[in-house]
Formats: sequence, structure tokens, C-alpha cells
Amino acid sequence: MPIAEHIGKADWKTEKHVPVIECPDKVQADQPFDVKLSVGKEIPHPNTTAHHIRWINLYFQPEGEKFLCHVGRVEFGAHGEGAQGVDTGSIYTNSTATLSMKTKKAGTLHAVSLCNIHGLWEGEKKLTVG
Repeated sequence: MPIAEHIGKADWKTEKHVPVIECPDKVQADQPFDVKLSVGKEIPHPNTTAHHIRWINLYFQPEGEKFLCHVGRVEFGAHGEGAQGVDTGSIYTNSTATLSMKTKKAGTLHAVSLCNIHGLWEGEKKLTVG
């Protein structure tokens, strides 16, 4: 079975696991812009030792090209673990990050996140260049 069949897709407004991509719809060619990634924007995702987002990967599919480009990966390492047990620690990371990138071509951004319980989830956003 292809890996794509194991990646959940849904509207991030109704599914807390889908990564949200926020950036301008149109960018200037070869000029840096920020891409904000988050999981749980509309419906908060738990961030506990037992249930959390481990990472988000960002990819870009340039128009007319066969392969995806891996833009970056963000890992979230603190989920309340502590010496006294689960959810006893004082540090919790939020499942948000901002990456900076630039492109000469329009295309589609793809974000893939991993929930330690519910697996892989994907969000996408079209990007135009002008």
C-alpha cells in the first residue's frame, strides 16, 4: 500500500491533526518570505506526554517539476515529561514554527505532521509568484 494512503487529510478547521500553513498567497520571485506552520489552530491538539505532535516537515512542489523539495523540519521535544513521571515536567512545546524561504517558481507547499498516536497528517497551500 502506498504511503499516501496512510496520511490523513482533512480541513484543519474541523480536524486538530492537520498542519496549517500560513504565508502570503503571492510572493515576489527570489525574495524571502515567512511560512508559519502549526497544528491545532482551530481545534487545539493535546500536548501531553501520552498524546502530542512530534514534528512537522515542510515541502515545496514547484510547478512543472516532478520532485518535492524538502524545505525544513521542526521537532517538538518537550511534552511534560518529568522525573516524577508523565505530565509532571514544567516544559511543554507548542506545535508552531516559522520557516523562511524563497522561490523563483509558483507551486504548492505541503506540510506533514506526526501525531504520536494518530499518525501522519498533511496540509497544503498553493503559492503564486509575481
